Amino acid sequence: MKNNNQKKEVTHMNQERIKRVIVNMRQEGLSQLLVSSTASLYYLTGLWIDPHERMIALYLEDTGRAELFGNEIFGIQSQEGLPLYTHKDGENPVEELSGHVKAGTLGIDKFWSSKFLISLMELRPDVKPVHGSAPVDRARMLKDAQEIEALRRSSALNDQVVELMISQVKEGAVENQLAAQVNRLYLERGADCEGTQLVCFGPNGADPHHNGDGTVLKSGDSVIFDIFIPFDRYWCDMTRTVFYKEASEEQKKVYELVKQANLTAIERVRPGVYLSELDKTARDIITEGGYGPYFTHRLGHGVGLECHEPPDVGSASEFPLEPGMVFSIEPGIYLPGKFGVRIEDLVLVTETGCEVLNKASKDLRIVE
Repeated sequence: MKNNNQKKEVTHMNQERIKRVIVNMRQEGLSQLLVSSTASLYYLTGLWIDPHERMIALYLEDTGRAELFGNEIFGIQSQEGLPLYTHKDGENPVEELSGHVKAGTLGIDKFWSSKFLISLMELRPDVKPVHGSAPVDRARMLKDAQEIEALRRSSALNDQVVELMISQVKEGAVENQLAAQVNRLYLERGADCEGTQLVCFGPNGADPHHNGDGTVLKSGDSVIFDIFIPFDRYWCDMTRTVFYKEASEEQKKVYELVKQANLTAIERVRPGVYLSELDKTARDIITEGGYGPYFTHRLGHGVGLECHEPPDVGSASEFPLEPGMVFSIEPGIYLPGKFGVRIEDLVLVTETGCEVLNKASKDLRIVE
């Protein structure tokens, strides 16, 4: 069904973004493309549609021709320059679309359901589907001025929330109750929705994606707040780690090592540096400090209309930084059965270096 929380937004084709996608299509050797990702459709058309099990697809040719296909239940209104073709429940959702695509290679984004793709292949055996996410992904990696301001705002709100949450680290605190409080603070500040917030005490912090439970805070625990939500469609994402009442020498050592990895990787951010170099910079510091096996994930990920989107900031990411990219820098050390530490910031690549979007303190903090 239609999402009742869908925002009433002015919708229009963003021609500048369409042009960038077309340039990328030509570089990929694609003359036609299907886009079905909710975030990518919004990026190009201003329409935010959560189709669930139903079909939505934007057909785009490298000539600039664009057509939208979807279920009439979505309540989509026609736009200038974007013909709309609708179907009803019970009808084959691919039938109309199949008559519009050209023979030959057709780029398909990674989110289009296989049930629709298989149906298209049956109706059009002269069409060769290929992986076609790159043209839109590459365009979305480079944020425009409007997107950058939205990301700055969401990160500033996240700074407020994390500081308020650190003030709640006190006797009797419970992981899942603090996680619920994060969501309340987000909603008070205008967040689009609630989310799954990661609040981890002590040994639970050794699981990078521990989902808060009924664990009660105790003296000597590390406390990880990894909190993230969209404001006006654009996500914030930040992690801070503090300690309750006391911190052991090992906890202090691990914290300062993670902080050094975070700061040094951020210092390396500038156009032309490869994403893999950032991962290596942080990983080398942690390895030299004796904790290499306990940094178990990539250094970071792109952030924008989705909390996790390209580019991937990992050891296999052979892609140079460009101005306009926004991604996380989040090294961590996770000691099973003991504790974990992670420090995460979002950074914006600028012409000369980077802008750190998060301002919340990264000093080692022991909360009394």
